[in-house]
Amino acid sequence: MGLIIIAIALLAFISFVPQMWTRWVLNKYSQPHPTLPGSGHEFGEHLIRKYNLEGVRIEETEQGDHYDPIDKVVRLSSANFHSNSLTAIVTTAHEIGHAIQHQTHFEPLLTRTQLVERAQWLTKFSGMALIATPILIPLLHTPMIGIVTFAAGFIAMGVPVLIHLSTLPVEFDASYQRALPLLKDGEYIDAKDLKRARHILTACAFTYVSSSLASLFNLWKWFSGMRR
Repeated sequence: MGLIIIAIALLAFISFVPQMWTRWVLNKYSQPHPTLPGSGHEFGEHLIRKYNLEGVRIEETEQGDHYDPIDKVVRLSSANFHSNSLTAIVTTAHEIGHAIQHQTHFEPLLTRTQLVERAQWLTKFSGMALIATPILIPLLHTPMIGIVTFAAGFIAMGVPVLIHLSTLPVEFDASYQRALPLLKDGEYIDAKDLKRARHILTACAFTYVSSSLASLFNLWKWFSGMRR
């Protein structure tokens, strides 16, 4: 019982603490900046032109900041789309970093995109298999049902792990090899704000790390339950 409580506490820590810290950091630098010209939207359009990102466009979204490699769209939250805050500018640089990855055929991004597309079909299969299992067991009476159930469960728990792990090199590269050099070399922000930008990107990176750890922890719990 004690081990279960410790495991739950550990999962809560790695899941929520980094998210809370990231939210605090983003809010801290979300106020309008006194010297930065233009909004996240305008800065993004400038970068698209500067780096000749053909076919890439920027949209406002309520689904969170991200780059869609299928439609080649940088999507910014309303706050970052319309604001010139340091959070908005750094976030835009990060998402444009993904667009640059796409243009330069950055292999980890292409691999992750393919994995996400295939994961949708695998997840549907595992869901259908798990739903059908209770019906098929009394009808077929075959060991294959157990194998199918295990495979479906492994897919359901293992695919998120693969996606989260494949996300880490993509996000780190977009932040530290694309966004930071882009901001520094273009002299868009001064040295003081560059340190703050690194702080913002590091806080966001921790959320990806925590998501990966949480998915690995869930997979471990599932394996532990299967062995009993």
